[in-house]
Amino acid sequence: MKDKTTSVRWSWIIICTFVCIGAILGVLHQITTPVLAAEPPRPDIQKEGYAGSESCKKCHEDIHKEWTITRHAQAFSSPIFQRDWSKVNSDVKCLECHTTGYDSATGKFTQEGVACEACHGPFQSDHPDKPMPLTPDADLCQTCHKTTTDEWHASKHSQAGIQCQDCHNPHSQTPKAKTITELCTNCHKERGDTFTHSTHSSSGLECSNCHMFSKPRTDDPIGGLVATGHTFSVGSEACIGCHQDTVHTRDEIVKLSGQVAESAVLKPEELQKKIQEQEATISELESRSTVRLYTGLAQGAIVGLVMGGVVAWIVSRRITIDEEDEGEQEEN
Repeated sequence: MKDKTTSVRWSWIIICTFVCIGAILGVLHQITTPVLAAEPPRPDIQKEGYAGSESCKKCHEDIHKEWTITRHAQAFSSPIFQRDWSKVNSDVKCLECHTTGYDSATGKFTQEGVACEACHGPFQSDHPDKPMPLTPDADLCQTCHKTTTDEWHASKHSQAGIQCQDCHNPHSQTPKAKTITELCTNCHKERGDTFTHSTHSSSGLECSNCHMFSKPRTDDPIGGLVATGHTFSVGSEACIGCHQDTVHTRDEIVKLSGQVAESAVLKPEELQKKIQEQEATISELESRSTVRLYTGLAQGAIVGLVMGGVVAWIVSRRITIDEEDEGEQEEN
């Protein structure tokens, strides 16, 4: 009986020992094993594979927040767009640039405004394990910003391979510097040494005031597209914009250019003839001036003689009367 009790006791001791060992090993495993990251939230796929910007916000909250206050986000809801869109009878073609996921076949879209997937494309099932396919360059931007990219293609920036995103933050739509001048001087460090650049800078002007000058709009843009000065060249209009009182307008320059061109075509004989005609005109004017001078003198002399004679007669007559009066008084 004693042996049986001892055997049972040892059995419980062995079981408890293994339970304790297993518990200790489990704790050690939890301590030593690195904590695996939680599976990133997967967006709920909408029709045609678009997930929507709210799904992107789950991982990219900061980017989503700065995007919400941009013109891209408000491209459809903007009162200016709604006003202009109504003027063209809500033409669905406008939605290609003012919405996300627009389908030209149905005229429908998945989200108002230029949202994440307008540039990044529909959500990919292997994201975020793989980055969304995107080539951030002018080819992407020109889908909507055709006027601006056409100007850029004509610029030295294009020739140097400087793309849109080199200067612009695509999410916040702000320059990649505190000011335009700071952005430009990242590359153009020597420009401030020249007289023109230093004097304008000391007056508080930014590089874009001259190099991206565009005339103020008075009419609505055609097709929503306007000139933005992305050729970065400085023309006469930029100078006239500030110095209206010191430079000719373009029309006057054209007029003067035409006069110069006309003078260049005249032959020497014709020029000599014009000079002789002008000299003859001058001589005639001088002669007329001399004649008018002598005529004026003669007229003045005649008037003076007449006036002098009248005055002299009046004076002499007065003297005669006074003498007669004196004679009569003496006789009396």
